[in-house]
Amino acid sequence: MITYKRILLKLSGEALMGNKQYGIDPEVLKVFSSEVAEVHQLGVQIGIVLGGGNIFRGIQASAHGIHKVSGDQMGMLATVINSIAFQNALEELGVETRLQTAIKMEQIAEPLIRKRAIRHLEKNRVVLFGAGTGNPYFTTDTAAALRAVEIEAQMLIKATRVDGVYDSDPEKNPNAIKFNRISYKQVLEKDLRVMDHTAITLCNENKLPMSVININKKGNLRSLIMGENFGTLISD
Repeated sequence: MITYKRILLKLSGEALMGNKQYGIDPEVLKVFSSEVAEVHQLGVQIGIVLGGGNIFRGIQASAHGIHKVSGDQMGMLATVINSIAFQNALEELGVETRLQTAIKMEQIAEPLIRKRAIRHLEKNRVVLFGAGTGNPYFTTDTAAALRAVEIEAQMLIKATRVDGVYDSDPEKNPNAIKFNRISYKQVLEKDLRVMDHTAITLCNENKLPMSVININKKGNLRSLIMGENFGTLISD
């Protein structure tokens, strides 16, 4: 039996690169979309927010002379590219989808309309949310938290390259300690870089639990939906 009926999955753009230096690895895209399709077949309603760091990152751009607002806008467009790719991969697997964007681009996607997104979910369509929040100075982490709250998701799932939240970077520190469960307050106090502070605060204020899992391990997403306790659970 599934534990969560409606979820919001946050997947970084970097995760789509695989071993490439930039862009989208078709094999990685295929694997991730298959994981989502498997969970979708269980009857789970799924919203997805993708980052754009594999194509363009506003912070890096601002260091090279591009205005922060322009850089963030370019990053928003990068998330739309990733969303279109993921949408196509899901539809190749027979999953019906809709793409909504916070910036109007009618020839490509629907405008972001909360009630319409919820209706799509109720009709068993996977909804991808592109272009972040539609505003500069906000990350896709914040966009994911915002969309999760808006669609009344039961869980925000952040898919990463590690097995959960640690007290330091486990890829750099072999002695890093993993938290199986932690509060949003502790995340802020310890300054753990799970998501940016705006996203963490938004989840905390709306009592939205978050689970951090390793998306590279096949079956992890399905196991979490089925109620297995792994990764790190963050709640109020």
